[in-house]
Parts: sequence; structure tokens; C-alpha cells
Amino acid sequence: MSKLSFSGHDSFICKQFWLKKGYDFVLSEKKFTAETAVVDLGVGKNMVSSIRYWLKSFGLTDNNDNLVGLADYIFGAKGKDPFIEDIGTLWLLHYQLIVTGKASLYSIIFNQFRKEKPDFTKAKLHSFAKRKCLESDSNYTENTVDSDIAVFLKNYVKPKEGKINIEDDYLGLLQDLNLIKQYRLANIDDKQTEWYKIENEIRDDLPYQLVLYAIIDNNSYSNTISFNELKEGFNSPGSVFALSKNCLFNKIEEIIKNYPQITFSETAGNQVLQIKSKPTQFDVLNGYYK
Repeated sequence: MSKLSFSGHDSFICKQFWLKKGYDFVLSEKKFTAETAVVDLGVGKNMVSSIRYWLKSFGLTDNNDNLVGLADYIFGAKGKDPFIEDIGTLWLLHYQLIVTGKASLYSIIFNQFRKEKPDFTKAKLHSFAKRKCLESDSNYTENTVDSDIAVFLKNYVKPKEGKINIEDDYLGLLQDLNLIKQYRLANIDDKQTEWYKIENEIRDDLPYQLVLYAIIDNNSYSNTISFNELKEGFNSPGSVFALSKNCLFNKIEEIIKNYPQITFSETAGNQVLQIKSKPTQFDVLNGYYK
């Protein structure tokens, strides 16, 4: 198991316009380490580091702060959705955040943790993250993991009425995906505890093209992929997007309807997706952003 990485966000969630702001900053060949970065980005010093972290975590820059093709595709002068107004872009960014693996907590939650414990508290998630750190011989610090969990939840969970902090909570980039449900339960001492849940569901607002993108992007797949692997495998569309069996099947039906070179069949009880010729990732995205 590869080592896990926590922290880097300086306790800031990824705010609505930070990725575009960071993209423009890097495109202008400015440096996050320069003294002028605070002025150029119009944010505090810790926020400069956080913007840099989120660009890498979403797979929009490499380890040397160079922009990758997907960043230009979304945020460039002819970008498809530079201000992230399309729900499909949110799903794409969510996918990138999980599979890039720079923010390890997100990958272990969607690929591992939620399959063991779809309902969880912060404490249960912390215990799981600690165990994974020990298993992978990764550095573990209690406060760092707590901070990662707090930021993770703020990125995805909409604040309850009466608890809205406009400066922070209300601006979480991925909240509109509604991936995480929040509720309260009384414990044995009748004390109310916050619980969270990531269920496999029907996701009508997830474009089938993004499901295909996730399949094409996964280098571990051959041209023949079992339905079970698509549903349960590491970085599979079923895992990353938290899809129910019926939802994944419906998305596959849309894929084979629109891509004749892709078929889905069942032989001796084995359901498999077969790809005779792979479209490129950008061709798939162009099919959505047309």
C-alpha cells in the first residue's frame, strides 16, 4: 500500500472560484512562493498555499505547478466551464479529487471506508484513517487527520439552517453533488451525535459521459471489464460516484446506445462491458460539453 498524505489545505475548503483564480495565476507564470503571490491572488498567505494544494489535489497541476491539459480544457480562454456553472463539471472535479490521490482521505473514503461503514461519525472515520496510516507506514498525527476530516465534510455537506457561515460553510465547491447526508442520533447517554452517510444511489444529474470518462481513464482496465469491477473496484465509477447497481446499469445502457463500439453482454451469468475501440477522454468530454 502506498503511503497516505494528509494536510496541505491549511484548514481551508476549496472555495467556489479558487480553482479558476489559481489557474489564471499559474497561466500568467507567477509563482506561489513569490512574495507578491498574496497580492496577485488577493488572499491571505495561508490561502495561497491552500489554492496551490487544491490545484494539485484536483489534478489540475503537476508536482511542479505546471498546468495539465484538463485544466486548460475547463478553465482556459476557450474552456468549457471556467466558472464551474455546470453540475457535470462538479462531478468531473469530484472524480479527479478521488483518483488523483493527492488528498488521500478522499480516496480511502470512497474506495474503502464507505463500503465498510456507509453510516459514520467523525470519530469512526478518524479511527479508520488512523488504521490505514499504520497499515501503510504513513505519518499519523491526530490533529492533522481531524483537520482533514473537518475540511472533507465542509467540502461536501451543506450547512444546516441557522448554522450558515457565509465566509466558509456556504461556499463548499462540491456541496451541490449531495453525496453525503447528515443526521443526528442520540447515543447511550442521550447525547446528540452528528452522523453522516454515503449511500449508493440513483444519480440522475451524473452525466453518462462522466461514467465513461471514468472507465476510459482507468489504466487498470482492459477492453473487457466485468460489471462487478465497474461497481466495486478501486477508482471504479460505482465506487467514486457512489452508484446503486440500477444506476450504474442505466448509465451503461446510455453509453452503449451512444457509442456503437462499446457493448454490454451477459455470458454464463457474467456481465461484461466490452470496448472495441476507446474514444479519448477529451472526445468523451466533448460529447457532454457540446
